Parts: sequence; structure tokens; C-alpha cells
Amino acid sequence: MDRAEKSQLVETLQSVFQDTGVLVVAHYAGLSVADMTSLRAQMREAGAGVRVAKNRLVKLALKGTDVEHVSDLFQGPTVIAYSGDLVAAPKIAVEFAKANQNLVILGGAMGTTNLDADGVKALAALPSLDELRAKLVGLVAAPATKVAQVLAAPAGQVARVVGAYADKSEAA
Repeated sequence: MDRAEKSQLVETLQSVFQDTGVLVVAHYAGLSVADMTSLRAQMREAGAGVRVAKNRLVKLALKGTDVEHVSDLFQGPTVIAYSGDLVAAPKIAVEFAKANQNLVILGGAMGTTNLDADGVKALAALPSLDELRAKLVGLVAAPATKVAQVLAAPAGQVARVVGAYADKSEAA
């Protein structure tokens, strides 16, 4: 990699660090190519990304960004997972780490907030934005459904009473 390619990579990483909502840093020593491809595919499906770069270049890219405080995590073979959604990247990284011991989560960042490994796992336990929207729609729709049922119930009861009187008078 020549100097121009390195500077281009640093610029790309800086834009990634400035545009992401959450950043997860993990060691990936021992992951096979197939495992790494699987991780990349899962991240891509969720709208997240994965990057592997030299630690020295990542530390250069971190300078001047909100996530500069995670630069001490970049020692050894590290992989960066990132997403605009605050839950997507941590959730996939934690689930992948459970299935594969070679991916060890070191920590991460959510804006200016520093996250340790437990913080990333706690963030992964939260529901995603789509799940929260679905719950909110369900909560909003439930009272309207109940109101419709309550309003329809008296009319149905009146109809049953009238029907019962009609049946009673025909029988007599």
C-alpha cells in the first residue's frame, strides 16, 4: 500500500467515524475467511459495516473525531464494526461472538461515550429502532381497537335483546 492509498484509507475511515452512531472494536485473531465473510454479510443485511485496517492508520483517522477516546483499544488484530443505528452493529457483533469464540469484543463508542465490552453487550440487548416502532404502533392501535369494541358491544346487546323478544313473541 503506497502513501496515497494510505491517506485515502485514513480519509475514508475519518468519514466513517464521523457518520456512525456506534462503533464496536473487537479482536478477530483465528477467524477464518468464511467466518469473516459471514460477519460482513450479517452486518451488511442490518445496515452496518465492518472494516479491518492497520491500527496505526486507524489511530490517525480517529484524531479529531468524537470517538478518538477508543484509540487505546487498537492493539493486535482488530476489526471495527459500525452502524448509524445504535443497536445494529453491537447486536450482530455480540451474537456472532457468542457463536464464534475467536471474535472477542474489546469495547466501543457511542458518540462521545466510551463503552467497555459489557457496555456493548448491554447496548446489544436493547430492541432495535424497527422493533420499538412496531411496539409503539401496537400501543397506539390497541386503545382504538378497544374503543371500537366497547362502542359495538351495546349495539350488539340491544340487537340480541330485540331478537330474543321477537323469538319469544313468535313462540307465544
